[in-house]
Amino acid sequence: MTEYSAFEVMGPIMVGPSSSHTAGACKIANVAADIVTEGYTAVDFQLHGSFAHTYKGHGTDRALVGGILGFEPDDDRIKRSFELADEAGLSYKFTQTNLGDKFHPNTVKLVFSYPNKDDEFIIGSSIGGGAMKIVDIGGIPIEFNGEYSTILLKYPEQKGVISFVSTQLSTHNYNIESLNTSKDKLTNVVTLTVELDQPLTDELQETILNDPRFSLAKYVEVDHA
Repeated sequence: MTEYSAFEVMGPIMVGPSSSHTAGACKIANVAADIVTEGYTAVDFQLHGSFAHTYKGHGTDRALVGGILGFEPDDDRIKRSFELADEAGLSYKFTQTNLGDKFHPNTVKLVFSYPNKDDEFIIGSSIGGGAMKIVDIGGIPIEFNGEYSTILLKYPEQKGVISFVSTQLSTHNYNIESLNTSKDKLTNVVTLTVELDQPLTDELQETILNDPRFSLAKYVEVDHA
């Protein structure tokens, strides 16, 4: 029996009782890689709770690395994710940690390291049935589940930003599924998330994401089919 026999039993669809340890983990990493700045060369997967104790047996480690490589949870290449990461020159490691009682037992903190800039981190929780939610971006609490295409913006607190974004969307006939803000009380930096009912056009991405007020501007597209 191999160390990762769970993948062989479950198959690439990853259905069954371990979906939270594989499909959910893969989604967390996949979305986190879309959020952070490109150009990272190493990722430290800091595993909390159940993830810390079962990650090898359930294949959570391979699912996380596969997610970073851009694989979806049903991608058969996840079984070779370690090998493929090595070929891509991406370093990775797994660290057991305790993030505290406020986090779901299946939680991982992904720390992205860069050659010429400070680390960035994302915290995500696998909440069952293959679903997940991103709960922290760089120390700012957030609620983002990846079910809708989402705009993620960070900016120094100021008036007019929410009005600017909502007006742009309304003008182009978008419905906003949800709009949430979270503020770091020490730095007064606001994180704004806007979930949409349809993918954002290239033109509108250009208009919103390139606004100079934003220190971080990301768009994470989800297949709405």
